[in-house]
Amino acid sequence: MNIRDLQYAVAVADLSHFGRAAKACHVSQPALSGQIKKLEMHLGVVLFERTNRTVQITPVGELIIAQARELLAQMEEIEETAKAHLGPLTGSLRLGMIPTIGPYLTPMLLPSISYNLPELNLQLNEETTDVLERDLLENRIDVAITATVPKDPRLAETPLYDEPFWVAIPSKSRLVDNEEIDISAIRPEELLLLSDGHCLRDQVLSFCKLPADGTAHVSTQKTSLTTILALVGAGAGVTLVPATALGGSWTTDSGISIRREGSGKAARAVRLIYRATFPRRVLIEKLADIIGAVVPDTVSPVRR
Repeated sequence: MNIRDLQYAVAVADLSHFGRAAKACHVSQPALSGQIKKLEMHLGVVLFERTNRTVQITPVGELIIAQARELLAQMEEIEETAKAHLGPLTGSLRLGMIPTIGPYLTPMLLPSISYNLPELNLQLNEETTDVLERDLLENRIDVAITATVPKDPRLAETPLYDEPFWVAIPSKSRLVDNEEIDISAIRPEELLLLSDGHCLRDQVLSFCKLPADGTAHVSTQKTSLTTILALVGAGAGVTLVPATALGGSWTTDSGISIRREGSGKAARAVRLIYRATFPRRVLIEKLADIIGAVVPDTVSPVRR
């Protein structure tokens, strides 16, 4: 049994397909299948149930794959420790962001990273918070920008900025004459929300004191903030948007008006999260400084 065998097994578990796993591992399918078979013979157990169409992980396979992930993550962290010693601000960094941050922060962030970290190869990934946290724990990414406290104690965090929400309303809304709009003035049936799985949805429901299941007359669930804003422009309802989104082109849409949220209660704390064992802390601190320097005045950075 060697590291390569474990990498093959994890790839099959992730992709549920021997052919796709072989392609991802840059080997032929017969070679990968042969190594998996040898691994099963060595261990004396069956890791995968195979049919002509599907690959299923056996119960013991689930346990072994989980251990293999931990071992591979430890191996990569050994390499990261060496890289941190040789050059903490060079090499690659796999950065994840949630969908309500990525499209708005990335255009501000990338030029500054290119200038301040010219030898860093940045790889971007956009997913919901739960997926990003799982990817961190499974060592698929190195660091993520999220807006909720990480759930797993193996994850650490560095605060970045506090961000208020603004209210986006149709230009012909009954609320358009208000300079500020308190969230209590928003009717539940007017509220447009993102789909389940987005932390912004849960935060808005919390601000407006609506049930977490979203059944209290919430009129729609859509998959992106862009879609929600298009519905606002069409007069279908109102929504809350993070302050960093105010620089988007959608704000010039004649069908949408923007107002401050008057209560001050609608806000979120944005942070960097990463594995507590991640060795490149100098890079984490540098990245946090860069983000603090580029975010707009509509948010309150922790460092600047």
